[in-house]
Amino acid sequence: MNRTALTRAGAVLLLTGALAALTGCGAPSPEPTSSPTPTPTATTAPQPTAAPTEEPPQADPTCDTIIPPDVVVDFTDAGWTFEEDVFRLGATEIPEGITCTWGDAKVASDNVQMFGWAPISEQDSAREQSALVQEGWQREEGEDGVFLTENPDTAVNTDADGYGWTYQFGDGWVKFADTKQGLLLVEWPPAD
Repeated sequence: MNRTALTRAGAVLLLTGALAALTGCGAPSPEPTSSPTPTPTATTAPQPTAAPTEEPPQADPTCDTIIPPDVVVDFTDAGWTFEEDVFRLGATEIPEGITCTWGDAKVASDNVQMFGWAPISEQDSAREQSALVQEGWQREEGEDGVFLTENPDTAVNTDADGYGWTYQFGDGWVKFADTKQGLLLVEWPPAD
């Protein structure tokens, strides 16, 4: 026999031995009985499904989805909970939006963090920005949109750069945080 034939013969023996070992490992096989002859069944090829033409609807923003999951875990591990409210731009309520105040409900304290997000039209955005500027808010344009922050002279809590409550206006949305740095944590809508 040549080498190829020996290799094939060895592979067949190895496969036969493995199959015999597998069948020998199970429960003892019952004595053969007469059983009905199986009838063949028709098999059909799976039908292709139509590709979705639109994306599934996006869930509404919630206090534990507009900020990153690891921040939610940090807050809850610290014993913090959230209070949910409608989104407000000055005196204007945007019911489709959400504002969340995170803090320790067991301790009366101003040690809280606030985050918000709301959809807004271009026309409403321009009108609300103008109203906030008239109320003394400071407007800044940046690469990431337009920022309106409360007057630093009257701000109760500020970040390292001196920013207190701040709105960030983008294309079809507005974010809110109790500091400008806090806006970095508002991640809505979720990235694809």
